[in-house]
Amino acid sequence: MHTRNRHQARYDFAELIRHCPALASYMINAPDGHATIDFASPQAVRLLNRALIASQYGIAHWQFPDGYLCPPIPGRADYVHGLADLLAQDNGGVIPRGPALCALDIGVGASAIYPLLGQVEYGWRFLGSEIDAQALHSARAIVAANALGALIELRPQMDKNRILTGLLQPGEKLDLTLCNPPFHSSADEAAQGSARKWQNLAKGQVSRHGKPVERGSDAPALNFGGQAHELYCRGGEAAFVRQMVSESLALADSVYWFTSLIAKSGHLSALYAQLKRLGAQEVRTIDMAQGQKKSRFIAWTFLQPQQRAAWRQSRWA
Repeated sequence: MHTRNRHQARYDFAELIRHCPALASYMINAPDGHATIDFASPQAVRLLNRALIASQYGIAHWQFPDGYLCPPIPGRADYVHGLADLLAQDNGGVIPRGPALCALDIGVGASAIYPLLGQVEYGWRFLGSEIDAQALHSARAIVAANALGALIELRPQMDKNRILTGLLQPGEKLDLTLCNPPFHSSADEAAQGSARKWQNLAKGQVSRHGKPVERGSDAPALNFGGQAHELYCRGGEAAFVRQMVSESLALADSVYWFTSLIAKSGHLSALYAQLKRLGAQEVRTIDMAQGQKKSRFIAWTFLQPQQRAAWRQSRWA
């Protein structure tokens, strides 16, 4: 994990249960005897992450409808810290903080997790876009309940076939964009991925109160949930990010760094080639890791060095 990530140590379940008492009902024993939760249970995962965001970030109100993606807080925090480092690399090693900076979360989701983490950690303002009306309603309720309406603005993306197009108002500028794109290319592919994940979760023998936890065939397949548009799109991650890159050219002077998570490293070479054709001035890949899981995000800018220097002076100084 990133060195500034708050989740370096093993979970303190006594503290987490203090912030979310309902989590106590989902405690089990891992094979080595330590206390944990059954990560195959969607409700356990949701309560764990609710406890984490309350105990570590002071977000007291974080509830969203069943079926929507429940983000794993530690991994989401790593992306936010990586973005802060990306800015610092252009700023003499100093992370720009405060509401003068604005980031766009593409597909903010029902949980609004990235704006919440970015605001708490670095004080940035956020704009969040979303195509799903119910998710947008949920995110707005979370923002309002935590009194963050002045710092987090949420907008609908009215054209479901677009990603960036039509979101910004005239003269609006963004220091960052971020995105966790849908990975799979179809519902069947998403289901197969969930089945593999389920089998991996089922390999560990865990117990509750000394008795094995049964994981029958009717057990939930999606422990982190997710609506269709959150899990898959035509062409999967590669096609989604290619479209984002294509649309980003029209905002070349309005955004300092465009970024997106990339789950599969094999997608990077085609994106680099596309960005070169479009005239990107700089492209970077930032690697991340959470335990055995390797991940990364790609970042690109169309601004020339002198334009970036002027931008930093006017917005980050």
